[in-house]
This record gives sequence, C-alpha cells and structure tokens, in this order.
Amino acid sequence: MSTSVLPDNTETPIAAAPTRRTVWRRFLRNPQALISAIGLLLIIGAVIAAPLLTGASPTGGSITDAFGPARAGHPLGFDAAGRDVWARLLYGGRASLGGAVIALVVALAVGAIAGLIAGYYRGYLDQIANWVFNLLMSLPAMVVLLASRAVVGPSTWVLMFVLGILAAPAYFRLVSGIVSAVSGELYVDAAKVSGLPDWRIMGRHILAVVRGPVLVQTALVAGIAIGLQAALEFLGIGSGEAFSWGGMLNDAFQVIGQQPHLIVAPALALGLTNAFLVLLASALRDVLEQDNAVPTKPSKKAVPPATVTGEPQEPTGDQVSERGALLSIRGLRVAYGEGTQEVVHGIDLDIAAGEVLGLVGESGSGKSQTAFSILDILPRGGVVTGGSLMVEGQEITAISRSARRALCGRVLGYIPQEPMSNLDPAFTIGAQLIEPVQQVLGLSRSQSRERAKELLAAVEIHDPERVMKLYPHQISGGMAQRVLIAGAISCDPKLLIADEPTTALDVTVQAEVLALLRRLQKDRDMGVLLVTHNLGVVADIADNVAVMRRGRIIEYGGVRDILTNPQDPYTQKLLDAVLDDAPTRPAWQPGTKQVDHLAEPLPGAVT
Repeated sequence: MSTSVLPDNTETPIAAAPTRRTVWRRFLRNPQALISAIGLLLIIGAVIAAPLLTGASPTGGSITDAFGPARAGHPLGFDAAGRDVWARLLYGGRASLGGAVIALVVALAVGAIAGLIAGYYRGYLDQIANWVFNLLMSLPAMVVLLASRAVVGPSTWVLMFVLGILAAPAYFRLVSGIVSAVSGELYVDAAKVSGLPDWRIMGRHILAVVRGPVLVQTALVAGIAIGLQAALEFLGIGSGEAFSWGGMLNDAFQVIGQQPHLIVAPALALGLTNAFLVLLASALRDVLEQDNAVPTKPSKKAVPPATVTGEPQEPTGDQVSERGALLSIRGLRVAYGEGTQEVVHGIDLDIAAGEVLGLVGESGSGKSQTAFSILDILPRGGVVTGGSLMVEGQEITAISRSARRALCGRVLGYIPQEPMSNLDPAFTIGAQLIEPVQQVLGLSRSQSRERAKELLAAVEIHDPERVMKLYPHQISGGMAQRVLIAGAISCDPKLLIADEPTTALDVTVQAEVLALLRRLQKDRDMGVLLVTHNLGVVADIADNVAVMRRGRIIEYGGVRDILTNPQDPYTQKLLDAVLDDAPTRPAWQPGTKQVDHLAEPLPGAVT
C-alpha cells in the first residue's frame, strides 16, 4: 500500500479504488470464475450458432436411421425416430435457455423493482409488498406450474412467465433488505438535499449497492429455472411444439432399455449448464465481497421524509411581509412515537439574507431536529406536528414532497457532520459533484465538470483535476469536509444549513473550514443556519445566536450580547463550561502528584 500527500498536506493511505477495472481484474484472476464463465459462454454460443455447427434438421428424420451410430456430420448418432441427436441438442438449448431468460426477466422486473421501491419508501408500501411476496413464497412452485398448465394450456413460455412470478420473492427479499439499510445512510440524505429526485437516487446511488448481490442471485435463479423447465418437459407436461433438453430426456427415458446412451447428451447439457451457473454465482460472490466498499449496516437514521400531522395554514400577504425573512419558523413542533414524544416545542427563528444564525445547545436539545425539519430528512418516526416553516415567503409544510425537494440545491444547501459518511463510497468525488449540478441546473456533462473544478478551487482544494478522480476513502477528513461544502454551494443556494460542520475535524482544519465558510458566505451573500454546540465557532462566524435547551429557544440575540451578557442561567453555564480561563495543569516533576494543584483531591485519588 502506498501513501499520497494530499493537498491539505495530510498523508493518508491510498487503497485500490473500487473501479470496474479492479473488479474485472479480480474476476480474471479467479480460476473458478474464469472457467465457469468460459464454459457457460461456450454452451450459449453453441446454442446460438446451431445452424453453423450442424446442417441436419432437428425435427426431420428417417426410420432407417433409428438408433443409428455416429458418423460424419452426425457426431452423436440418431434417436429412436431417426433424428440427429447433435442437432436436437443444439436447437433444444434455445427453448431451455430462452425459457430461463423469460423467467429471469419477469422475476427481476417484478421482484427487484418492487424491492427497490418498498425498501426505499418503507411504511405501508413496504408492509403491503412484504405481505404479497410472502404469500407467493408460500406457494409450491411445481404445483402452481401444473395448475397453470391446466388453465392456460401446454405453453412453455407462459409457464416460464409464471415461474418468473414465483421466483420474484427471492429478488424482493434480497433487494428490499439491502435498500432499507442503505437508504438510511448519510450520503443518501446528502443526495436528497442536493436536489436529486427519488428516481435518480435509487437508480444511481442505491442500485449501485444491490447490483452485485442481484447478479449472484440471477445466476442461481437461472439454474433453478432451467431445472424446473426440464422437469416439466421430462414429465411430458410442457409444450409439444418446442423441443428442449427436458423433452430429449423424456424421449431417451422411453427407450433407456434399448439405447441408454441417448440420455447422456441432454443430461450432460443440463448438468454442465447448471453447474457453471452455480460456480459462477459463487465466484461472483467472492469477487464482489473483496470489493465491498459500500456500507450496508442498518443506519440509526432512516429516510422516510417528515410528515406533517398538524394543520399548517397558508400565510397571508401581511404575514409574509411581516416576517419577511429568508427563513422564518413559527411554533415548530417535532415529535416521535406517532406524535406522542415531542422533542421540539414550538420554537421561532428568523434568518435574513446574508445573516449567520448560530443555533447552540447541548446534545439532545433539538438543534439537529430543527435543521432536519427544514430539509425534510427527519429520522424514522419523526413528524412535524405543528407550526410554520417558510422559505422565501413560501410555506413549505403545505407543499408536496416533490415541490419541497425542488427547493434543495437552488434555495437550500446542506453541510452535514461526519464528512466521510456523507460521501457515497461507490463514486468518485467528481461524479458526486457533477450529478447535482447536471440535475438541478440542467448543465451539460462538460459544463458540469468545469463547474465542479471551479467549486473545488473555490473551497481551496489544490489540483481539482486529480481530486475529482479520487474516491472518498482516498482523501482526508478535512478535504472531505471541503468537498461537502463545495457540493452544498454547487447550485448557488440562498440559505445554507450547516450541521456541526467542524465536529469531526482537528483544531487546525476547523479554523481553515470556518475561514472558508466566512469567505463563501460573504462572497455569495448567503444566509446560514449554523447548528453547533461550540461557542467558539459561534463567536467566530455568527451574527446572531439562538440558545436551545430541551426543545425550546431560551435566549435569542446578537452574538456579542449573548456571549458577553447572557441573561439565562443555562447560557451562563454554557459560557462557564468554556475552558479558556481554566487553570492549567502544572508541569510534572518526579515525585509530585498530578492532583496537587487542585483545591481538593479527586475522588478515589491516592494521597
């Protein structure tokens, strides 16, 4: 493993990026994957190129050739009806493999898509989908196929369609489980706040996580589909119009006493095809597990958007002019547990264009819940139970989810905490900056790429061209925070919501990021809601301060007034907790006790 000195002068280990080239190289170095893939391709290629490999007809035959031995042009001899076994083997594979393709397409279209949607939106949609697919899983496949044949007739293609429906629950359970975990990741919230629509997030950020397991599942389901179809044909209940490997088994079984070798060719074709599929699925699992850079651990945060259970009222023109702020909050209430546990109790806030408001308080005071309510990314179970949220005079609690999402990017920007968790590990830095610019501003790919470079330069990242090609694990925490800032301002928002933007950074990088935020805020005249518990950060950047405790605003005013003359006892305690004037520990000397400088010994200290 090599190291690279990144632009912020921090050395960090550079691991192999999870690129398609890396996965392909691992695949080629895996003997099991390579042999099974080559074997499967040879079988499929032979079936497709059947007219080039034999000139004999798979249906025509002469009774004089019945049970005939192999000869030139007929390498496997003839069956009981005088038909060429080699020709029937090649052409019969078309029905067997084609039926499996139909079953796979139907299973993927029904199961994977339903799992993607249900796992992403959850709620009642997930419950209903789970009930339906659990019902399908309880049905015995062979019995259902036999009943379907009795209803629709001996059509192989219809039976394969029914088999696809029966195989859909396997995809649904796999996909919905992964999606429900990944959709709670912070980088998905970051994509939402960037203004990306749900279909784009599912198709790009979430689908990238499930495609590996789905690929493995596909290989397994294909083997099952081929086996079931062969079983139906062997039992003589398939289609009489199209012959297949299962039908050849049936014919050979009728004369097994006379010519037992006739059963070998179709049995080998079925056995090798299924063996290659199973081996390929196993090898793909091993290859993709080596490249498991995408977290699938269930997150404490989930993605259902905030719902409004109260009755927000559309503000009148007088109310808009009276409040007249970039952001105006009145009586905001947020609760969990179906509205029974309230965590934010009717707070009021206002932010004007160009104003920086610091929202401070201890952990659990409701600061982040307030910010999440504005952005519509409350954790699972969180609901806005009442109050008014106005952005540029528009009541956002009264508009649809899509209209609210449209405000993200152009009007609302978001800088989250935990920078590394808010970048999608499956995509490069450049891809994650280009995507929202293309989607929200409608720029071309080349224009979006140039804008991404400009954004990285604006946040003081050197060599933007190189950084755009890196993955999140290849950059430091300070650089990741700068990338998030670049993404937050990429679509020129008017209000920037920064949730603990420097918590995970060391002191030196904190100062650089704060200076960067100050400069960008002044240059772009943005309003900023700074959520933090660090009074030093507030003193450095904020114009006004709102002190929050237990879900309520207990003090509000200018930053100088609050920090120099606090009125509420809680605010005074917050200021007293700052250690700037605290006595320092004296230098240690041999034979001295480290608690001597204290007025009283520490509990349990040895004296």
